[in-house]
Amino acid sequence: MAEQESLEFGKADFVLLDQVTMEHFMENLKLRFEMGRIYTYIGEVVVSMNPYKQTQLYGKDVIEQYQGRELYERPPHLYAVADAAYKAMKRRAKDTCIVISGESGAGKTEASKYIMQYIAAITNPSQREEVESALGWDSGDLGSVSSSAHDLSGDLGQVPSSLGTAATILRRWQVLQIVPGCKQERGARSWQLLLGASDTQLASLHLCRDAAAYRFTSEGASNNVSPGSTAVADAMTVIGFSPEEIDSVYKILATILHLGNVSFVAEGDAVEIENRELVSQLAGLTSTRPESLLRTLLYRAVAAGGGEVIKKGHSAKEANYARDACAKAIYERLFCWIVGRINTVIEVKNYDARLHGKNTVIAVLDIYGFEIFESNSFEQFCINYCNEKLQQLFIELILRQEQEEYQREGIEWQHIEYFNNQIIVDLVEQPHKGIISILDEACLTGGQVTDPMFLESMNTKLGKHPHYTSRKLCATDKSMEFGRDFRIKHYAGNVTYSVEGFIDKNKDTLFQDFKRLMYNSTDPVLRDMWPEGEVSITEVTKRPLTAATLFKNSMVALVENLASKVNPPHPGSCFTRALWLLPAASRAGQRSHGGMGMDHAEGAGMGQARLVLLSDRAETGSVCLSQAWRGALARRRCRYLRAIYTIMGHYKRHKVKTYLLELVRRFQAVRSMADYGKSVEWPEPPAVLAQFQENSKLLFRRWRARQIVKNIPPSDMAQIQGKVAALEVLQGLRKDWGCQRNWGRDYLSSVAENPVMAAQFARRVQALRDKVHFGSVLFSCHVRKINRFNKSRDRAILVTDQHLYKLEPRKQYKVMRTLPLSTVSGVSVTSCQDQLVVFHTQNHDDLVICFHKMQPEEDNRVGELVGVLVDHFKTTKRELQVRVSDCIQLSLRGRKRLVAVETRHELAFPDFGKSRDGFVLYCPRR
Repeated sequence: MAEQESLEFGKADFVLLDQVTMEHFMENLKLRFEMGRIYTYIGEVVVSMNPYKQTQLYGKDVIEQYQGRELYERPPHLYAVADAAYKAMKRRAKDTCIVISGESGAGKTEASKYIMQYIAAITNPSQREEVESALGWDSGDLGSVSSSAHDLSGDLGQVPSSLGTAATILRRWQVLQIVPGCKQERGARSWQLLLGASDTQLASLHLCRDAAAYRFTSEGASNNVSPGSTAVADAMTVIGFSPEEIDSVYKILATILHLGNVSFVAEGDAVEIENRELVSQLAGLTSTRPESLLRTLLYRAVAAGGGEVIKKGHSAKEANYARDACAKAIYERLFCWIVGRINTVIEVKNYDARLHGKNTVIAVLDIYGFEIFESNSFEQFCINYCNEKLQQLFIELILRQEQEEYQREGIEWQHIEYFNNQIIVDLVEQPHKGIISILDEACLTGGQVTDPMFLESMNTKLGKHPHYTSRKLCATDKSMEFGRDFRIKHYAGNVTYSVEGFIDKNKDTLFQDFKRLMYNSTDPVLRDMWPEGEVSITEVTKRPLTAATLFKNSMVALVENLASKVNPPHPGSCFTRALWLLPAASRAGQRSHGGMGMDHAEGAGMGQARLVLLSDRAETGSVCLSQAWRGALARRRCRYLRAIYTIMGHYKRHKVKTYLLELVRRFQAVRSMADYGKSVEWPEPPAVLAQFQENSKLLFRRWRARQIVKNIPPSDMAQIQGKVAALEVLQGLRKDWGCQRNWGRDYLSSVAENPVMAAQFARRVQALRDKVHFGSVLFSCHVRKINRFNKSRDRAILVTDQHLYKLEPRKQYKVMRTLPLSTVSGVSVTSCQDQLVVFHTQNHDDLVICFHKMQPEEDNRVGELVGVLVDHFKTTKRELQVRVSDCIQLSLRGRKRLVAVETRHELAFPDFGKSRDGFVLYCPRR
């Protein structure tokens, strides 16, 4: 039995751990891995650690050790799970499913091979070598998907009667690009398969043994022939592929590589192929006419009215897109053709259920691993949606199975709270509202719809969904980019996706011309892959389904198929890499259930560990005794934990009640306080109410602000609004912006500021008001300014609600320059205490000024001007760009200049001077 392994190897079953915590779990896993034990049970679930090297854990001798044995009679192994699944199928005459789950590179595909080889070996010993060889070649050897479903039927000791693979569209893009972190890089498997060919074969395919010569191979791909390269060809022969079919497979793979090297150049309005010699080579490989292939690569046939067909030339971009789409489609269809061909070859002939019994199957499901990369795109979105949907199915099936097991054993069942993935599944696939529907709508809309437009549509329709967000919806989250990223809160963690490429990848458009070209090939394999090519160009056809919809439909079909095969599954039929190690979001609220469950200490962050090990009635006495002993221990521990949780629950409620009463006591009289409760100290909340207190503080600050605002006189509101506007754009960027003093705004009309010429200024303002009928004066002040001729002069500025005026004080404030405010695009100031302001204009003729002759002289009016302008622009629903920099870039009559600030002790007032790359403002040191 597994638990009889020496203790030096750790615990072979995690349910035997003294303490079920994440720390103890990982410590035991690490010890076993270091001792060469890569498999460990969790009850009847197996955890597998990929050793990334060849081991002596498999083969004929090991198969014989596990064949016919019960699950715990041998150390943990894939073979034990496979044997348990096979026995469950035979004893109950029910379909069984083995689920393989894990991240990319965990070894899922290898595990599925070993399981299928074991079942093939025990069901047909006389043909073991041939079957193992055939099953040793799976979809992975063609660089296809890492997720496929294999149905193996072990009836009557025959060869597996069905090998069905649910093909997927996701790995098609790996023909063209590298997916970061994925173990199967672009074209790597296809390249290795072709390397298994002889030099003569490679020459006939126009190939060399240098991976770097082909765009559709991985950077740094090996040029060495691997054992799998020749094994694949042998496997095809064993399964029953004809020599002509094998030859066609090689030609099609070579076609994909050559297509990647086809390059296009623009010659005037037309596009030509730069390396025309490839066209004849590709025509030979695809058994098509060179002129037809050339025309398909450069043109697109479009049906016009009255049955007329128009030849439309591609642009360089369209030609490249069409080439890549063709390569992806060939790659996918070759895979689907191979699957269909295998199913035809190995299908059991003349099957009669009356003679042979019920036809049951073992489904081996090798599912995607949840993916979170530095950059996540359409592929990761589909993969993680697949995880959500399958996770939901598995949890429902497992809970249903456990509930029935408990009922059979007379054990009380208690409902388990768990994270319901359905809310995320609906977010993705719900008709008319889900992400896929929104994406399809964007792809089917006429005109040029872009990825950012698709994101904006999601923001509008999904903005209130609790598991969806984006930078626009959460402007403070700088981990996302505006107009590019959105985030989904998955059960396994938050994933940020980039919408770049979503539209193109979802459309996945393949022009009908390529389909007709391949259908008219004289190669029967290639022709068989393109049946829709028979349709005439003038015949109206339905718009093809998008990639996301095809994937969603395949997922729905897969889930329905699985549900029919595992309803409910036998405990021994489930193999998973980490199904019980759930993320924190999924673990929230989980409790042990019934009398046969065990849970972790609170806050340990460990998933629930099953102790239900009920199996067939025919199990040995030692297994039953072990289960009864462990069950008794678990029931006793469960009673202890229930008592602990009851005490903890009462204590938590007491802490919450005490906190709320104290909160009411402290804040009940804040309305009568002079500061409206600003000085009241908040009590320390219990952990469960930490977020509640933060939300309460926010609400309290808003209430207090309203109380203060209600007491402000209406005459002061304009000044308050200006200061708030300045606070928003300058706080933290400028040391002093005058928020503590009273803002006079129209200083030149004040006798205190302008005792001699206030009356003259007032007359000038009235004259301007009579002429242009402006509403109000926003700001006025004496300034020092500099022009493009490096001349520094004393002037004054007047800002009204319509114009910015530069005035000459010595000539009764004569208007020297008028700028409509509608042409002012922004202002720039420095971070220091100087009074420099640069007005930027749309016609690139900026105005550079420094406030001057102020009373008192140390006044800081930069923040006042900025606040007044920003507030005014908001009222007119325009945006004023405010920049803070100690070296300001500006334009004078279109010429770029820089202006900086220096302090000097000897100066009495600020003045401008010339610098190497512009101007410098010299300020007196205060």
